[in-house]
Amino acid sequence: MKFFVDTADTKEIAELAATGLLDGVTTNPSLIAKSGRKFLEVIEEICGLVEGPVSAEVAATDYEGMVREGEVLCKLAKNVAIKVPLTLDGLKACRYFADKGREVNVTLCFSAAQAILAAKAGAAYVSPFVGRLDDIGQDGLGLIEEIVTIYDNYQNFTTEVLVASIRNPIHITASAKMGAHVATIPPSVLKQLVHHPLTDKGLDAFVKDWASTGQTIA
Repeated sequence: MKFFVDTADTKEIAELAATGLLDGVTTNPSLIAKSGRKFLEVIEEICGLVEGPVSAEVAATDYEGMVREGEVLCKLAKNVAIKVPLTLDGLKACRYFADKGREVNVTLCFSAAQAILAAKAGAAYVSPFVGRLDDIGQDGLGLIEEIVTIYDNYQNFTTEVLVASIRNPIHITASAKMGAHVATIPPSVLKQLVHHPLTDKGLDAFVKDWASTGQTIA
């Protein structure tokens, strides 16, 4: 499973990129707004921090506007993936950019039927929102399983399932068991994956035992 980080905080991205665990970045207008910085400036900086795809979302909701804004984003860096909403205009824009060889992330997916449309439109990624479905009492992980099963039935579907709106490590491990290709993870949740009480306890014991020997390695 590939790990993307879901943030526009360039300091967080640089820190996580240095671990070698990061495969890409996703952003959205809300995350950019929180940064208080200029949209294009932030996207360009992020693209310089990671080699993998950086999903940059268009703000327009009509086809012509999406294409116009997407063309601007494409000029920022080769690893910009155009992010469009799962609407008819968004799917049309997806096909436009896919035909030009640009990766497209179709976002705000909440049903398997929508995911089929994204695949047919040539999306590189479809982003089903697990947490938001859980919030309204629906089965977010069940949707991931449905989409993965459907995509596996058709060899001509090359779209990757990018699990979004992740709230906890269980969302990640469960999605990985189902065969989802990518998880886009808030920095705080990504860091949670490292921790386990037995790891901390074991390390503490090792440190104390080593200190008792009075030795050094270097």
